[in-house]
Amino acid sequence: MTKSELILKITSKNSYLYHKDVYKIIDTLFNCVTQALKNGDRVELRGFGTFTTKLRNARIGRNPKTGDPVAIPQKKMPFFKMGKSMKERINS
Repeated sequence: MTKSELILKITSKNSYLYHKDVYKIIDTLFNCVTQALKNGDRVELRGFGTFTTKLRNARIGRNPKTGDPVAIPQKKMPFFKMGKSMKERINS
């Protein structure tokens, strides 16, 4: 599901909400989660899951065209752990 599809689904289930308002809410939510992760914070949405970042160590990779070694720097990677109730809803 894309962001646009999510917005359409929310507006179709809640006819009193305008598309532009739902867009602003979804966009603000994503920006807040992104900023929190960028700051090293953890974002927990009860019943849904937890967003965190994990540090990926620097390593030596290979250029797929030439096979030459390439240094890949250390970086933060986003990580999502599904909540217990979400797992139960998906697997029932």
